[in-house]
Formats: sequence, structure tokens, C-alpha cells
Amino acid sequence: MGFLLNEEQTMLRDSAQAFLSEQSPVTLQRQLRDDAAPLGFAPALWQQVTELGWPAATLPEHAGGLAMGYPGLGAIFELMGRHLAALPLLSHSVLAAELLLQVDDAAQQAQWLPLLARGGERLALALDESQQHRSAALRTRAEKHGDGWRIDGDKWFVIDGLGARWLIIAAQVAGEAAPALFVVDSQAEGVALKPLHLADSRNHARITLQAVQVNAGARLALSDPAAALERALDCARACLAAEAHGIAREVLERTVAYLKERVQFDVAIGSFQALQHRVARLYTEVELLDSCVRAALSAIDACSPELPLLASLAKARANDLCERLLNEAVQLHGGIGVTDEFDLGLFLKRARVLQQSLGDTPFHRERYARLKGF
Repeated sequence: MGFLLNEEQTMLRDSAQAFLSEQSPVTLQRQLRDDAAPLGFAPALWQQVTELGWPAATLPEHAGGLAMGYPGLGAIFELMGRHLAALPLLSHSVLAAELLLQVDDAAQQAQWLPLLARGGERLALALDESQQHRSAALRTRAEKHGDGWRIDGDKWFVIDGLGARWLIIAAQVAGEAAPALFVVDSQAEGVALKPLHLADSRNHARITLQAVQVNAGARLALSDPAAALERALDCARACLAAEAHGIAREVLERTVAYLKERVQFDVAIGSFQALQHRVARLYTEVELLDSCVRAALSAIDACSPELPLLASLAKARANDLCERLLNEAVQLHGGIGVTDEFDLGLFLKRARVLQQSLGDTPFHRERYARLKGF
């Protein structure tokens, strides 16, 4: 990966490469799919990951973290893309973590931050309320009820929602413009989780909340909840773009290797100039995405005001490249490219879901233009 990593981040990346190669090859993702694994990932693998410290990679030291920064975590996400590793890292260690780190209340920080590094009781963000990630008024409502709150609503495509002990629910409170965020026990009365079966066989849930009662302390003390939510989403978008970059680079390398092996008319088809031109264009696009992802991840650590722009740029380019490169790879592999026995199909299915997660290409192009004042 093109990230400029320091010594600690390089060690983290190298250890992640060795671990995923041994413990989470692409064959594991195929097995999870074929076995219809209820969580979409292997709990034992997640336990090993927590012991390696991945969930603590970007957490500050006062929260029990390693403070290695997002370029190091981004390198892990790229490797996850290369190996199709199914792990609840995005939901727990990026989306939930970024929100909880911005909480202003010391008691809430003492309650929730220790869970992040340990990873045993997972957290997941429940935000979207339709089949697309769009900025719209929330229909989930939170109303004052005695000394606490009552929450009613319906959430879709909650990433890694199944098996998560705690859910961060975005809800609208009467008279407030910004959404409020509540930590809800997934086992509380009135909370129902239903699995959603998507093409990549990962963990996505639909969550229904009916008259769910929470205490006053369940509402996260955020001075600017809208800004906190956008930062968490942009961090996650940059990490998804890093995962997409890993998928793209892995598929391109596999395709080039196939073009060197496949013989037609007594020569390797990789010698055909027309195919070389197609692959060269794809290689250029992969390198451009690498630069976009690197800029977005660096902007997170720098708390740069350019983060929203860079995150949308990286995610839009990642979406476009996933669409084009995976289509090209299928064509360049010929008939075997569409067979289930061939791993390429698993990469394609993951890429298709990733393209829609946290904003498709039109969403991020529109957002980028709006942020630029158009």
C-alpha cells in the first residue's frame, strides 16, 4: 500500500498481513457463506483480532488504545479487502469508537470507552432508515418518558448489528434540529433484530424499536451531535475506501497473473496489446485511488477541515473503481469469471455491497459538489 507508515504502523501492517494470510484466507469467507454463518464472521477470529490490538489501534492511550493513527488502521482495512476478511472492525472500532470518543461527559466515557479496546461486547451504529444511505429527516423518535426516554423506530442495513450487545441509535427529538444519539442494549424489551441477506454474506441487520425504555444517561453527551456523526461516518468512509483499494489491487494482480497463464493461438493472451491497454488503465486508476485514500486517512489524524471533501472523494472513486475493475476482471477471465467455484465472484459480491455502504457514487459526488459551493 502507498501509505507512508511509521515504524509502529509498518509493524502493525506486517503482522496483519501474516495473520490474515494464515487465519483468514479467501477460503474462510467461502466457508462462512456456505455455512450461512449467523454473524457473517467467525467469533474466534474476532477474539484473536482483539488480542492483537486491532480495535485499539486508533484509540488514544487514555482510552486503553495504541494511538497508532488511521494510516495504520487503513493498512489493515486494505489487507482485509485483499483477503475478504469478514470482521466487525468498521462498526465497533470506527463508527462507534469515533462517536464515543467525542462524548463530553466523563462518566459516560468511563462507562463506554473501556469496551472499545476489549471488543468483547461489540457496539454498532444504527442510522439509516431506508434502502439507501441518504441525508433525510429521521423517522425514529425519542420522547421524554419519566426520568428517561422512549424510543420508537426502524433501522435498516445496520453494519454488524447482529450479535452487537450495544446499539447507538440515531433518533429525532422534538424541537431539536440535530439528531440525538442513544446507547441501547440490544437485549432490551422492544428491540428486535432481523438478519438481512446481502450478496456478500456479511452481517447486516434490520432493527425495530417499539417503546424501548432507556434511562437519561443513555443519551450521549455530544456538544454537536451532527458534527460528531459526520466525522464518524467520514472516518468509516475512508476505511471502506481503503478496503475497496485492497479488493481492487488484489483482483488486478490476480487478473494480470491469469493473462500471463492463459494461452490462446499458442501465445499468452497477456501479450495482446488491446488487453495490455485495458490493464494499464486499471492500474492507473488503482494508484489514483491509493492517493485519495491516503489523503483521507491522513486528514482524520490531522483533524483537517478538508476531511469531508477527501472522504467523499475517496469513497466516490472507490465506488467507481469497484464497478469498472470488477466488471473488466470478469470479462478478462472469460467463462471462468462467472463461475461460483472461482474466487473472483466473491470479490465482486463484496465490492457491490461496499459500493452502496455509507453512500453510493451519486451521493458522494453531490456531497462533494455541495461542499465545494456548487
